[in-house]
Amino acid sequence: MERERGYASFLVERRGIDHVPDSERPLSARALAGLWAGASFNLKYVVYGALVVGLGVSLRQAVLVIVAGNLAWVVTGLASLQGPVTGTTAFGVGLAVFGPRPNRALAALNWLTQVGFETLGLALVVLAGLALAREAGADPGTPATCALVVLAALAQLVLPWFGHATLTAVLKVLGWLFAGSFVALAVLAAPRVHLAAAAHGASWQVLTIAAVIVLSGGAMSWTENANDYSRYLPVDVPARRVVGAVALGGGVPVLLAELLGAAVASGLHDPSSVSVVSGLPGAFPSWFTVPYLVVAICQLLAINALDLYSSGVSLQAAGAPLRRSQCVVVDTVACAALTTWAILSSSFTVLVGDFVQLIMVWLAPWAGVYLADAALRRGRYDLGSLFSPSAGIYGRRGGWNRSAVLAQLLGMGAALSFTDSGPFVGPLSRLSGGADLSIYLGFGVAAGVYALLGRQRVRAEIAEPGTGEPASAATFAARG
Repeated sequence: MERERGYASFLVERRGIDHVPDSERPLSARALAGLWAGASFNLKYVVYGALVVGLGVSLRQAVLVIVAGNLAWVVTGLASLQGPVTGTTAFGVGLAVFGPRPNRALAALNWLTQVGFETLGLALVVLAGLALAREAGADPGTPATCALVVLAALAQLVLPWFGHATLTAVLKVLGWLFAGSFVALAVLAAPRVHLAAAAHGASWQVLTIAAVIVLSGGAMSWTENANDYSRYLPVDVPARRVVGAVALGGGVPVLLAELLGAAVASGLHDPSSVSVVSGLPGAFPSWFTVPYLVVAICQLLAINALDLYSSGVSLQAAGAPLRRSQCVVVDTVACAALTTWAILSSSFTVLVGDFVQLIMVWLAPWAGVYLADAALRRGRYDLGSLFSPSAGIYGRRGGWNRSAVLAQLLGMGAALSFTDSGPFVGPLSRLSGGADLSIYLGFGVAAGVYALLGRQRVRAEIAEPGTGEPASAATFAARG
């Protein structure tokens, strides 16, 4: 009972990026798996699987790419181990890795990334709502569309505003309901699967782009948020249970959804144009359109709730002097405004899509540095310094960990050199005929450079004495 204090469903979570004492961590590994499953049984991932086939790969190639890509959920699990150890979020831990100033900048970048994902998700919710209205015979105009944006934004605000305990409880239940809807989708789609689609397959260059879709839309896009959800686990929870909860709870539903999407796309005339609202419903019987759209709206709101929660704590880590719940409100307003623009401006939709394609340029190197640092520290963090207004031993000279910053920049440069997206094609990608190895190169270069340059400094920090008790979220956010 002691651990349940301050952690209850439909009571506003009072913790933000400040330290969660072990006495307030009632979360179990099974509950963490349920949280991930509730968000991961999602029609967005069915679309990602369809897009893989839409690149022209054979169904057999698509299966191999999807299975291999979802093994990366083990990486997301490894990026969840610091939450129980430190009792804080990913960018709370990031202070020890990058230093106060770079960490604030990276947290702000993650805030922008999450708002981008939220905008795309909310835009799809609104489009699905408009499609439902048309099914009912209505013809919504601009005022009705704007009103729908506001209603959808308020709906997605509820769970992240209440916080971690509410998200965990609700998504656990929704996970079972969404799993049932997945079975229904699979049964209805089975007659339309075309196993011989694109039998000749695609080139290795195209397969690398397909892998980017799977990785950037799934496991790798959650690494920087993973500790936001594992920090309520007790400090003594075994590491294998944490990794297993994330890898199975998140990875298995995404794997199944993407495989379903690939199978469905094999029977579509133009799988490259499939989206959650347009294209994919046509693969199912006409009577299923309305239930499909209702399920799509619920699932999109569920996954957006996680994005909104993480964007709130990222805004705190970026220095916003606000409570976590207040940050969620700020994010909702920003997301609603951008969604209105996205719905009314097709050019903005293209811009946001390109932005999401390029997030791995910064995120893969960040994950490389972050996990290399975690491997060097082996779970040994000084909590007093981590939450001290002065940052203690993590303040370093000028508030920068130069080794981490250099590794991040070199990793980003390496990722850009092998990127093949709409707005940018890197020189190595061009030389290779259009391959995209940005994720692997960015992650590998950043991790390798940091392992070489940061090893001595990390050892010295582990050996230094502690600096006292953790401070509050307000002092952490106010730190210069």
